[in-house]
Amino acid sequence: MTIPTTDAPEVTGIGERRDYHALNAELNLFAADGSIQFDKDRQATQAYLDQHVAPNTKRFDSVWERLHWLVDNDYYEKDFLAAYSEEFVTAVYERAENAGHRFQTFLGAFKFFTAYALKTFDGSQYLEGYPQRVATTALYLGHGDEVLATQLVDEMMSGRFQPATPTFLNAGKAQRGELVSCFLLRMEDNLESIGRSVNSALQLSKRGGGVALLLSNLREAGAPIKKIENQASGVVPVMKILEDSFSYANQLGARQGAGAVYLHAHHPDILRFLDTKRENADEKIRIKTLSLGVVIPDVTFHLAKANKDMNLFSPYDVEREYGTPLSDLSVNDHYDELVANPRIRKSTIKAREFFKTLAELQFESGYPYVLFEDTVNRANPLQGRINMSNLCSEILQVNTPSRYDGAIGYQEVGRDISCNLGSLNIVAAMASPDFSATVETAVRALTSVSDQTNVDAVPSVAAGNEASHAIGLGQMNLHGYLASQRIHYGSEEGIDFTDIYFLTVTYHALRASNRLAIERGKAFEGFETSSYADGSYFDKYTEKEWQPATQRVRDLFASAGVAIPSRDDWEKLRDSVTEHGIYNAYLQAIPPTGSISYVNNSTASIHPVAAKIEIRKEGKLGRVYYPAPHMTHDNLEFYQDAYEIGYEKIIDTYAAATQHVDQGLSLTLFFRDTATTRDINKAQIYAWRSGIKTLYYIRLRQPALGGTEIENCVSCAL
Repeated sequence: MTIPTTDAPEVTGIGERRDYHALNAELNLFAADGSIQFDKDRQATQAYLDQHVAPNTKRFDSVWERLHWLVDNDYYEKDFLAAYSEEFVTAVYERAENAGHRFQTFLGAFKFFTAYALKTFDGSQYLEGYPQRVATTALYLGHGDEVLATQLVDEMMSGRFQPATPTFLNAGKAQRGELVSCFLLRMEDNLESIGRSVNSALQLSKRGGGVALLLSNLREAGAPIKKIENQASGVVPVMKILEDSFSYANQLGARQGAGAVYLHAHHPDILRFLDTKRENADEKIRIKTLSLGVVIPDVTFHLAKANKDMNLFSPYDVEREYGTPLSDLSVNDHYDELVANPRIRKSTIKAREFFKTLAELQFESGYPYVLFEDTVNRANPLQGRINMSNLCSEILQVNTPSRYDGAIGYQEVGRDISCNLGSLNIVAAMASPDFSATVETAVRALTSVSDQTNVDAVPSVAAGNEASHAIGLGQMNLHGYLASQRIHYGSEEGIDFTDIYFLTVTYHALRASNRLAIERGKAFEGFETSSYADGSYFDKYTEKEWQPATQRVRDLFASAGVAIPSRDDWEKLRDSVTEHGIYNAYLQAIPPTGSISYVNNSTASIHPVAAKIEIRKEGKLGRVYYPAPHMTHDNLEFYQDAYEIGYEKIIDTYAAATQHVDQGLSLTLFFRDTATTRDINKAQIYAWRSGIKTLYYIRLRQPALGGTEIENCVSCAL
């Protein structure tokens, strides 16, 4: 196993090499001529590989000596290797090794070896370099398909496709969690469902996925139990139980347990729910680590505009009256009749006060996430209602309830949600020799994760996965791509590129899923009642010819050799889909792409960079500096940070992508330190009017780490 190299480390004296941490720190100090010292970070990368990785890596003389040792010592599973010939396995590892991978930044190398590379059980030696992790992942996801495994090595080593952390971390390892990124569970209004959901959250958390739970159906504090008034405790005690559960269950210490809870804005406990995130909240109710999300229908905005009260409806009464849980009922469509119904208990709060409270909490903590319920469901191509999202607010799928007996066994297994994520690097994808093949390989890889996942500890999740084969193909490095092409983020050309790029990805993802359906002779369950089956999904693509609005974007696609699908292409795809179906009920979701962005040298997701030189705290190492990907002295002006760009341009960019993405997009909004709660409210309204489906975090610019500014500090000055 060889260690990748970059430039030679800086030598400061005979036999003396600079410490990699010190070299990386010099990235944040201007050179004598006032330039950014990009070369210091490259030197830090090589010094890290030479000084830390190489001396602590276990060596083997051949591919199979290493693999036999890893299997015999319970580091690798053996079944995924046994699906191929020894000659092919050798060729795959050599293909990855010979691809010439180099870490572009110190943080990228550090993240990989700290978070992803397999280590000995005592943590003293590395057993993988980057090519070995890629080859192992490719063979595992190939699942015996030599063509797919080979394609995956090429797509991953080129940086065009990057699986999400659970898949990249766990594939092929004997001691591992699941390959799945996130899970969504719904709770019903009974203790059996609550108990089962808590147990399911524990089971899923220890397997490594983020878990979100829907609380909207739980009766409010003070509601009756068995007709006895003022007995129910409401949602807050359940939140406390869940928070403790997630802190207890984690994935072998590799990833901390993480959870989120979603509540409908018209639930009577909504203000109690939000108050749990206040900095001065009583410790008995304060929620510190659990993420909060609020589901907001259109009517809430209309009530606020008219400065009216908003009615909060008892879920207990709603289900008694309608035979339908609150989460499955459109409050927007039924609002007036719910208000008029005397058998449904209700209370009122000022709609504007609700939004003010929302903004105050987002100002303090960044929470809650927001799901625009009616926007989401208008865009939903499947039958059924979407009523929640996940820990990162990009998964939007239909769920159905389960029913339990007194022993918390399943009387009826509903469908809960899991999703398998991975992202294309837009810079590398646009340079692909075959863009269509790149997208199709990614779709097949993510489908393999679904096919090889069976979370039998949570039958409702297993049932949902088996029925839907849902995947979430994401994107990252949009800002890096635009800046590399001298295009400003949020400009007319930037938004035009985003629109056409996502349209093109959507076409190829659907075509890949259609091919899978043809090959396997089946579509996802429920296809027949979807807007794919009757062809109406394709109307927006067949009613006009989609082409770039700007000459610059036309030139970018032409020079890259990436064909933009024509109306005729869409019509042919529509006809094939209506005849044969698609295999995956959901195909795209745009996650935040944290750690994998650093490893892949990409700007995160499709939002702008937070800083030209980002400062991160990495455990005992302390401050680490990370230069924006693809930034040079010649294109600095195109790396305006997210706080300066402003929420309008970010929302406009996401809106251009949203219209082509069947699920959601993790949209973080950034505000200067002069922002007020009124600014946050204006951004929420602008996002809702722009057709955004969800909002993730709200970020306010903070002072540099430590609260001080250093003279000649790059991250302070830019």
